[in-house]
Amino acid sequence: MKTLARLISTTAIVVVLTVSLFAQGEPATSASSASHHTLMKVEDLKWGDAPPALPRGAKLAVLQGDPMSGAFTIRLKVPAGYKIPLHTHPSDEMVTVISGSADFAVGGGVNSPAESLRAGGFALMPAGMQHSASATSDTILQVSSPAAFIITYVDPKDDPRQTK
Repeated sequence: MKTLARLISTTAIVVVLTVSLFAQGEPATSASSASHHTLMKVEDLKWGDAPPALPRGAKLAVLQGDPMSGAFTIRLKVPAGYKIPLHTHPSDEMVTVISGSADFAVGGGVNSPAESLRAGGFALMPAGMQHSASATSDTILQVSSPAAFIITYVDPKDDPRQTK
């Protein structure tokens, strides 16, 4: 009997807390927050060519937001040997290795030591930090940022948007 009373009491507390949370209305959200719950199955990803700001050979799928105008999350699929030369972004960049492995080097110069990350690894590149990336195998990366995707190559000759 005591166990049943304790269970009813615990259930009542949970119900009261839940009702009081919902009674306060929806939590504050930022302008870039989704207005609805989103689930995306891996088989539903729509892959296309990456934008011209990235070297050829990469495929991109948008998971959330618009990389050209604001906060976003994308998946980037790159082949073994793919390289993104030394560059910066005006906002933080968060990268998670979904599959494969990638090397990330921070700081200026070609002699900057690279750190290798395999599936599950995470990298945070603060705004303005010079960094480069390369894939040591076929790799899928998840990239997100609180602002639009803008990439500035340290050496303008590395920019694939420049005519050669």
